[in-house]
Amino acid sequence: MSTRSRSLPRDLVSVLGASAIVMVARASFADHYQVPTGSMEPTVAVGDQICVNKMAYGLRVPASQQYVFEGAGPARGDVVVLASPTDGEVLLKRVVAVPGDVVEVEAGRVAIDGARAPLRKGDGGAVTEELGGKEHALSTAFGGGPDFGPTLVPKDAYLVLGDNRGNSRDGRYFGWVERGAILGKAVAVCLRGGKPVWKGL
Repeated sequence: MSTRSRSLPRDLVSVLGASAIVMVARASFADHYQVPTGSMEPTVAVGDQICVNKMAYGLRVPASQQYVFEGAGPARGDVVVLASPTDGEVLLKRVVAVPGDVVEVEAGRVAIDGARAPLRKGDGGAVTEELGGKEHALSTAFGGGPDFGPTLVPKDAYLVLGDNRGNSRDGRYFGWVERGAILGKAVAVCLRGGKPVWKGL
């Protein structure tokens, strides 16, 4: 048997091993996601590539909703990638309420425990909303969308909304998102219009 023939099985094992490592890393540690809709505008644009930290809330068993260990849960204001409770489609939304909150959404405005999230108007009429001590852009160009609550967020559940409140199919339609369905935290826009960028979320 030639040296080349003997090295083929070793090469195949190396390629398969490297492929497995990449697959596990993407399933458990980090990944990217391309945004298909305008539900998170103006924060995120259609076609943006988002970098996702899949270890932000703990280490998961690859291709499952089970955790090897859990870290702190998603916080108000976090942008997350999740599996839709209705059809499993991967979505990008913002966490607006966490377990134990009494949440209400009226005309696109979020209220937690009876207190409305602060809004600020900047130059040119741009509006920002503050959730969890963090500000983000907010759009009501298509209206505020359906109202929701007031209601208590149950244990291990979250309410997620799009920043484009009148143009987002979100928790007001499909209800609570369980923690296990949240696949990771969106860290930044890392590709826009085919060009590398780093716009933190």
